[in-house]
Amino acid sequence: MLLIHNRPGFVEELTEAEREALFGEVDAIMKELTESGELVGGNALADPSRTKTVRAGKDGRPAVTDGPFPEAKEHFAGYIMVDCESAERAVEIAARWPDVRHGGHMEVRAIMHEAGTEM
Repeated sequence: MLLIHNRPGFVEELTEAEREALFGEVDAIMKELTESGELVGGNALADPSRTKTVRAGKDGRPAVTDGPFPEAKEHFAGYIMVDCESAERAVEIAARWPDVRHGGHMEVRAIMHEAGTEM
């Protein structure tokens, strides 16, 4: 799974032409992954302002707060699931994702199978 973390507001800082180019890159990568059969699925996430974070509260009951961690410079923006021949191929795909060039990062994580032997 490729976890997309981006810098809030970076898209709004781009010119219209830069935005079109960025989204064109994403479309090209997604088309390539679809055609190669590597794309399993994925989704963008809603703005972090619509997020709820749940932690253990002092009294043992859940404490719910608005948004993600306030100290974070990036937020979790979406994910792509790929079925690749190797971890190196997944890293190659993540390195091409345009958000990385704009202050974000991609986290490449293996997905555990039901047996959980990957832990």
